[in-house]
Amino acid sequence: MQLTVNKTRLIFLLIFIRAFGFSVVMANIDTSINRNETQLFYQQSFDSIAKEISTDGSFKKAIFFSENAFYQHKLSKNKFEADLNILKELVTAYSNSVYLKGKHQPDSINNLLNLSLFHSMCDTVNCLFDSVAYAHLPFQYNFSDPLATKDWSNMFTTKLLAVRQGNCHSLTYLYKILADEIGAKCWLSLAPNHIYIRNYSDKTGWYNTELTSASFPTDAWLMMTGYISTQAIRSGLYMDTLSNQQSIALCALDLAKEYEFQTRNYYDGFIIKCCDLVLKYHSVNAMALLLKAETLKKVYFNQAREKNVASQTTYLEMTTLYTTLAKLGYREMPSQVYQEWIKAKR
Repeated sequence: MQLTVNKTRLIFLLIFIRAFGFSVVMANIDTSINRNETQLFYQQSFDSIAKEISTDGSFKKAIFFSENAFYQHKLSKNKFEADLNILKELVTAYSNSVYLKGKHQPDSINNLLNLSLFHSMCDTVNCLFDSVAYAHLPFQYNFSDPLATKDWSNMFTTKLLAVRQGNCHSLTYLYKILADEIGAKCWLSLAPNHIYIRNYSDKTGWYNTELTSASFPTDAWLMMTGYISTQAIRSGLYMDTLSNQQSIALCALDLAKEYEFQTRNYYDGFIIKCCDLVLKYHSVNAMALLLKAETLKKVYFNQAREKNVASQTTYLEMTTLYTTLAKLGYREMPSQVYQEWIKAKR
């Protein structure tokens, strides 16, 4: 789609630069960790995220707090905001160019904003300014490290903004941030090893938005390809809409996973504390339940080796969590099934 815009030349020049190459926001950040300071940085981010959750605050802020801990609070907040503002301007320009012919539902404006956001992220958008064409290219899926097993920063929204490649986590987070910024309603929804967007239209009802493949999959397709049981849907484990508080709580889970990736410290209680915060606001969060159970398993084995009397209490709590997951309908997705799902995106 081509837009004839009345924005400043600077804004769309930045969009052009962003599409074809620019300095990476993390380029000059030392990602090595000072173990003596790591706990302090993570605790500060935890406190900030906890405040955002308790006040039903900002998803965007919580994401920055989480990702900033990984870089020992060296990320540029101004750069993060500037990158988002560029995209916000693009989405706004796109929505202003679309004529709502024949659309008179009460939520037409919301649908328009979500449509503009989807196309701005998933399609090439041509911008015309003073007869000069600029192009904003779509974000791409990171096939080389989709689960961030090599580099956890591949989960980050800040990394997505910098290199224009991401996964279901970062792409979906960016969509919700921008939706919040422009006043569009959307909801995060979970599936095994996956997160996506749920939307609602007065005309068509609920529908799914998949950023990794730029598509609108049906619930049946998600169930079939996502290894989701009907029990998991009935219990709210998967395919339910998350409230704003529950969405922000995901950032506490992200913080726990970052901490795990960087420190492999399962024994100081930080990972469990993060999981407990998530479960306080989203008691059926499969990832938080599983991460807490797996962490307790490591703690239990360590306690058993040391003949610690607390091992039996740890064991009971661990088995209770695994039992809860089973009752909720959790099933571990086989690796082959997930790899086939990834291949289907190519």
